[in-house]
Amino acid sequence: MANPARQYVWDLPIRLFHWALVGLIGFSWWSAETYHMDWHRLSGQAVLFLIAFRLIWGLIGSGPARFAQFLRGPRAIFAYLTGRTPAAPGHNPLGGWSVVAMLLALSVQVGTGLFAVDIDGIESGPLSHLVDFDQGRLASDMHGISFTILQMLIGLHVLAVLFYLLVRRRNLIGPMVSGRAKVTGEPVAVRRASPVAFAVAILLAGTLAWWVFADPML
Repeated sequence: MANPARQYVWDLPIRLFHWALVGLIGFSWWSAETYHMDWHRLSGQAVLFLIAFRLIWGLIGSGPARFAQFLRGPRAIFAYLTGRTPAAPGHNPLGGWSVVAMLLALSVQVGTGLFAVDIDGIESGPLSHLVDFDQGRLASDMHGISFTILQMLIGLHVLAVLFYLLVRRRNLIGPMVSGRAKVTGEPVAVRRASPVAFAVAILLAGTLAWWVFADPML
């Protein structure tokens, strides 16, 4: 019996983004719980960089990474759930919207942290000087709520990965490590991004993350 073919799916930037985000979310939680706020601030800056990079890469990156390829309407989602459409390389129509939900939750998490003020006004976000104390406290409360929502989304993501692994017998973790997935048919051509696109995404995301945390006078 012939070995299954291996389909190119995830480029190296997407894989690095994914695992770096996993580590940084855990580190952000730990640094906040242990009151290492300098590290928490640096971790938030790194997460902001990753969010910005993923949004840019969703426009100019490789085919499976682009929002235009995996964001579909209700009909496409229903067709996928009922098995009327074959699985394409990358995110399925339902998983694509989970990516959007995760990025939105992360954006709220980082955004509220930028303006958050603690109860004694000592530990504050880099843009907290742009709001008054009450607004900063509201941002702090929203920061906590958004993290709870983020935890719920992460839990759903883990459950989805386990469902595909145990029920549908499809490993989603392996491709996020190697970049390739096993397929029963012939592999299809996947549009790859250029090194120039990667450099542009890194430069723009890095500039944004540095500028926001450089305490700009907005």
